[in-house]
Amino acid sequence: MIDIDKVRADTPACEQVLHFNNAGASLMPRQVYEAVKGVLDLENGVGGYEAERRLADDLQAFYSEFAALLNARPDEIAFVENATRAWDMAFYALPLQSGDRVITHGSEYASNFLAFLHQAKRRGIEIDIAPSDESGQLDVAALETLIRPATKLIAITHVPTQGGLVNPAAAVGQVAKKHNILYLLDACQSVGQLEVDVKAIGCDILSGTGRKFLRGPRGTGFLYVSNAIVEKLDPPFIDLLSANWTTNDQYELAAGAKRFENWESYVGGRVGLMTAVRYARSIGIAVIEQRVSSLAATLRDALCGEAGVSVHDLGRTKCGIVTFQKQGLEPQSIAERLRAQQINVSVSGVPYARLDLGERGLSSLVRASVHYFNTEKEIERFVEIVSSLIPT
Repeated sequence: MIDIDKVRADTPACEQVLHFNNAGASLMPRQVYEAVKGVLDLENGVGGYEAERRLADDLQAFYSEFAALLNARPDEIAFVENATRAWDMAFYALPLQSGDRVITHGSEYASNFLAFLHQAKRRGIEIDIAPSDESGQLDVAALETLIRPATKLIAITHVPTQGGLVNPAAAVGQVAKKHNILYLLDACQSVGQLEVDVKAIGCDILSGTGRKFLRGPRGTGFLYVSNAIVEKLDPPFIDLLSANWTTNDQYELAAGAKRFENWESYVGGRVGLMTAVRYARSIGIAVIEQRVSSLAATLRDALCGEAGVSVHDLGRTKCGIVTFQKQGLEPQSIAERLRAQQINVSVSGVPYARLDLGERGLSSLVRASVHYFNTEKEIERFVEIVSSLIPT
């Protein structure tokens, strides 16, 4: 069980706001804030390079903490400044050529799909869209029928930005392994709220962020690349950390996932994100997943019972993201009116998920995303206020 009083005491902002925007950026625990602040204080006192030397143990712990979180090896983990750049570093490192095919799903995030389009224009790759099943999640059987000799990559998003859907990542991994196809998983919205085991899922590459359900600082991300495939990847750019300058005209890429890192990085963010992972692991990811799922189901059911409110989450398995509309009110207006009452939500629109929301005829949705420090009383208050909103 989670000690709710303790985790809320560790999160002083809970006293000021009702925060249902954890899929955007969660509230940092006090321990994470103090870790980041401590680094900045140290840098201010002794200098940046000197501070980094003193923080060597914490910086090294970043890799071991993430390895334990994801069931990986420390040398399979890289720190990257955000989830999109982590995903890009891996995707653009793949040896894709003209005529090679990539399979994705209609729930894919905008930045990822833009990269597919970019490489289609630059290199001539082809994009295949796996259909959804009757629940709205990726249809694994249909995905397998799309595989052909030119298929080189399966790239999907575990939890899409625009709803509570959890795609069947492990089932996709079985298909990828069966056909010996590389598998790239965007776990930006899943790590921190769901148990994510790279071995059980079977992905070769996984990317994520610090600021969302891991409750880390902004400007932080991470990348997992399996040692089994890392030598097949050629990073889109390198520096003196990601490669060694061996002779005047030769270099060697760094071993493991280090080849995707930059020499210059946000040291405070790295220490803060390591602290956030350590904090989450001290609570237990399994119990976090259970509580988040339960709170979201309670919120979803309560909203469904309100007149004029429609919930739009897809999938057989759902997570901590709840999306909805209210008749007569634009989602952006709802978000602004909630914000005026110290309630944080966000809005998901077509520009972020064109294939999915466009297909469903939805221009935008209110996105309320809960975390384990939220409470049932907050859900009651939230639903009451949503119910009280009327068109102006």
